[in-house]
Formats: sequence, structure tokens, C-alpha cells
Amino acid sequence: MVVLSKIYTKTGDAGETALGNGARVAKHSMRVTAYGTSDELNSVVGLARLQAEGALDDQLSRIQNDLFDLGADLCVPDLASDADAEYPRLRMTAAQVARLEAEIDAMNARLEPLRSFILPGGSALSAHLHHCRTVCRRAERLTVELATMEEVNTEAVRYLNRLSDWFFVAARIANDDGRADVLWVPGANR
Repeated sequence: MVVLSKIYTKTGDAGETALGNGARVAKHSMRVTAYGTSDELNSVVGLARLQAEGALDDQLSRIQNDLFDLGADLCVPDLASDADAEYPRLRMTAAQVARLEAEIDAMNARLEPLRSFILPGGSALSAHLHHCRTVCRRAERLTVELATMEEVNTEAVRYLNRLSDWFFVAARIANDDGRADVLWVPGANR
């Protein structure tokens, strides 16, 4: 259990922060940037939830929890040390990716195939979900970049890749099962 009795510590005043293993790194390090962007994504998911109801809100709630898991995974480098850790490290799993895939398949079964690219928008919820999708893609790009420099759990990358697809399909569901999607018209304003 996490207990936060004091919010400010002053330990970051010099531009450094602590990773989950206690190591100090620059706040602009790629690892901090990657997990910071997953935190940003969690915030925009919270905004989307203001418009969501029922099963979709429940799914978004699970995603928010997963995004905290993702941040916990990304903030602890050195996967090899997991076996020696005093407490088990929290890592993203294939089961979390599989859950997203099952939810995508269930939502997509309700939709007609796309015959055009769609523009972000339509309903307020759809617009928020597209915003989630784009922030998720950025988090994925940054995590992939981090993986070129340091070891990263491959399930973390897979999760972000599926999650952006999840947001795309959910955005179509939020647009009356795709019937209210805003279609791109190439060259319409030439």
C-alpha cells in the first residue's frame, strides 16, 4: 500500500527524480519521459470518462489502472533484477494485452468496415477517445525509443500498441457504432 503523507519532498529541485529502484536520473531522461507520457494519457482517459457510461466507463476504469501498472513497469529499469527483488516487480503482462484484443474484437464486431479514413470528432466522447489515441501513440513512440537505449518489458510496448487501436475502435462505438463517424474527404477544400 502506498502512503503519501507529504506531497513535496524538494528532492527534485535540482532537476532529478528517483526511479522505482531508487536510482536518480534527470527529469528529462527518456525513461521519465516515457512513463510521464503514460501518466498524461491516464489524465486524458479521465477526461473521456466524464462522457462515458456503463460498460465503456468500466473498461476505461480498467485501462486507467493498467496505465498505473505501465508507469510502475517503466519506472523500474533492469528487468534482470526482478528475480532478486525483495518484492515482486509490477510488470505488464500478456494477459492485459489479450484483454484489450478481446475487447477490440467485441466492439469491432458491431461496426461496419471502414471505407474511408475518419476525422477525430463526432460526439464529445469520440473526440476525447481520439485524443486518448493520439497521446497513446506518442507514449508508444517514446517507449519504443527508450527500448533502443535501455531494456524495456516487451509487453509494455505491446500494450500501448493495442491500446491505441482500442481507443480508435471505442471512438467509433461512441459515434453511434460508426454511423456518426466524420469521414475524411480527400482534397475537399482545394
